Amino acid sequence: MATKIDGLSKNMDKKKLEAFRKKLEERQQALRKTVSRTEEDGRTADQDSAQDIADRAASSYTKEFLFSVSNNERQLLQMVETALQRIREGSFGECVNCGSEINPKRLEAVPWTRYCIACQEKLEQGQLQEERE
Repeated sequence: MATKIDGLSKNMDKKKLEAFRKKLEERQQALRKTVSRTEEDGRTADQDSAQDIADRAASSYTKEFLFSVSNNERQLLQMVETALQRIREGSFGECVNCGSEINPKRLEAVPWTRYCIACQEKLEQGQLQEERE
């Protein structure tokens, strides 16, 4: 497990951590806008008074699709916010399961990740119970 110095992981310098924080905050803002817009689109689709059955079916499909998109984006927003919390707590870049350092290339690709590659594979194979924060 990486040791902490001044609340930072030993292997993560302040400049790199700040870059991750900025990237996560930008993603957070974009997701908040998208979730709000999608919810508004869902309300608008609900207000359309379709006359025939085909129009009502299309409207129903649209609402279901928008709900699905909104739900996925809300989950991603929660992961981004949790990653920002880990930055504040000084545990960003450490696997929440085993405590080992998460590969920097993995963090570059998915900065909100909570698991190292080994633990993520175990999670996907059903060998690891996902922790809720």
